[in-house]
Amino acid sequence: MIFLRHDVMLSRSPKFGRHPEAKRANCALAAIQASVALLVLLSLVQPSRAFAANADLETVLTGSRQRIEKLDYRVSGRLTRVEADGKRTSYKFVAKAHWFPDGLSVLCEISGPGSEKTSLLLHMSVSGHVTIQAVLPGEKAASELPFERWNDSLVGTDFSYEDMVESYFFWKNQKVLAPEKYGARDCFVLKSISGPQDRSYYDSVTSWIDTGILYPVHVVKTLRGSGKQKEFIYYGLRQVGGLWSATQVEATLQGKPGSSILAIEFGSGKANLGRKDFAIGQASAQGETVK
Repeated sequence: MIFLRHDVMLSRSPKFGRHPEAKRANCALAAIQASVALLVLLSLVQPSRAFAANADLETVLTGSRQRIEKLDYRVSGRLTRVEADGKRTSYKFVAKAHWFPDGLSVLCEISGPGSEKTSLLLHMSVSGHVTIQAVLPGEKAASELPFERWNDSLVGTDFSYEDMVESYFFWKNQKVLAPEKYGARDCFVLKSISGPQDRSYYDSVTSWIDTGILYPVHVVKTLRGSGKQKEFIYYGLRQVGGLWSATQVEATLQGKPGSSILAIEFGSGKANLGRKDFAIGQASAQGETVK
């Protein structure tokens, strides 16, 4: 009886009776407090990350669009298709561009090894809408190039008609990815995604843009439907008249051996062009002085 009573007294003792329940309550409270603290921490971290991403997106988009909106150039050079065995076919390339209040105009002329010529007049509105007029070999007058032909090879190279203008920087759907290095360059990585309102054969375009000069050094375009990728690498970046440009762009198409190179040999970044300079089919763009 003494031991039994002792046992009963022990079971009623605060030390052995209520303490386990209090301990469990304290543990539960501590867990709740830890969860709340974690949620608060995450709520502080996530907005800061989102703010940084939004700031990068604004920086890279504004810089890229302003670069295009300042274009006023004449250039001449070579457009070359390089086969896998090293065989080269070169074309003379002459182009000029100017940003007007209603958007960008680009006029280029490509002369083949013979006497055939291809002339293109591309216009991109301030919202990124593109139209293309062309005078193709054998034609005497310009006509609008139907959208179905925009992805055609330009004189047998890996460049298409659509590749002659950077309209993707003006698409509505843009997002910045984690920054990366491309070679020795620190880059913003911008993914531009085309929507139903964008006339393009590309589903998306990913650009590696140098953080210091806000100029692309590497671009990968993904074709709609097939998912094939076309890669562009920019070489010989230089600053002329306060504007950055590349002296050479190499294009390769996934699954197609060889590559194509657009090399600029001469040019002027301050051409002072006007509307009259963009009449397609005018005498010859090649006859104009290129500084």
